[in-house]
Amino acid sequence: MISLISFRWRSIKGGKVTAFYSLCPPTNAALPACSPPFARQFLTSLPSVTGEVSGVNVTSQAQLVRGTVGREALLSVSYSSSSSDKPVIKWQLKRDKVKPVTVVQSIGTDIIGNLRPEYRNRILVFENGSLLLHNLQLSDEGSYEVEISITDDTFTGEHYIELTVDVPVSKPYIQMMASSVLEYSEHFNLHCSHDNGTKPVYSWLKGGKVLTNDTRLLLSHDQKVLTISRVLMSDDDVYTCTVENPISSVKSIPVRLTVYRRSSLYIILSTGGIFLLITLVTVCACWKPSNDNGHDGENPLTLHLSSRASSICHPNFNKFNNDNSYFAVDVVPKPTTLGRRSPMPLYVLNEDVSYSYLEENEIDA
Repeated sequence: MISLISFRWRSIKGGKVTAFYSLCPPTNAALPACSPPFARQFLTSLPSVTGEVSGVNVTSQAQLVRGTVGREALLSVSYSSSSSDKPVIKWQLKRDKVKPVTVVQSIGTDIIGNLRPEYRNRILVFENGSLLLHNLQLSDEGSYEVEISITDDTFTGEHYIELTVDVPVSKPYIQMMASSVLEYSEHFNLHCSHDNGTKPVYSWLKGGKVLTNDTRLLLSHDQKVLTISRVLMSDDDVYTCTVENPISSVKSIPVRLTVYRRSSLYIILSTGGIFLLITLVTVCACWKPSNDNGHDGENPLTLHLSSRASSICHPNFNKFNNDNSYFAVDVVPKPTTLGRRSPMPLYVLNEDVSYSYLEENEIDA
């Protein structure tokens, strides 16, 4: 007696499945065991049996669909089957490390059961199995799996479509410290910013050519900031920032960076002359004239004039002798008797001097 000991599916293509059967005698039979020579004898004596089993074949022209928030996305598929019955369609959303979420189940276009709250009034299923999503949300992004089966068919058709959902980027703008800079300035930054948009990718243009990192022009890890480590005259140019994502790409208004050349004096000072200038300023600030007369640097003539002025302005007016020595003179108050006016002030002398000598000294003073 012969029994079936192996059943092996060989290929599945176009809904047709080819199977090969291998036959061997049972182990309790009088015939020898199913050894390779015995198996070859049966396999050569019995033709292979080929059977065709019908199934559903699902295809799609797009493996990736890019959607925009607030708009629609069509996950288009089609299927083929030998049965004329209505298909049972099931769409699921799969994300990494998250349990699959059933989006919709239907028989043909008739939805089965209740939709999840986030999909109500947003789902439409077509006869060919396609799914239309209205009013896309960022949470709709992921991998969508469709399963289509028919009762009479043995195999269920499956297919995957990746959906991305993004917000378009707004027009970017460039911010910098100033529109002009001096040559040899260090660490001059240009910032690229935008207000709206998901998954932004930044890039820079200088004079219409794409900029990349080099020894002087440095881009941040996200390429939002362009840093000129040391400004040269060749950096005098027009700069543009570009922001893009999977559904949009926008350029900023070009900005002009003007570079002014440094003067020769600056170049000299920057190469070491600044230290000489500091030395000269320090020497001049610390220098004082010599003090020979012991009057804290004051001029002897100034001291003499000031002493004479103080003596004249003293309340007790002083008179000088011929040898430049002086003697005190007391001033007598002016008489208050009416009608008696003296032709000149009356002096009381401390020493016996003539009137003529007093008059000459008074003129000299």
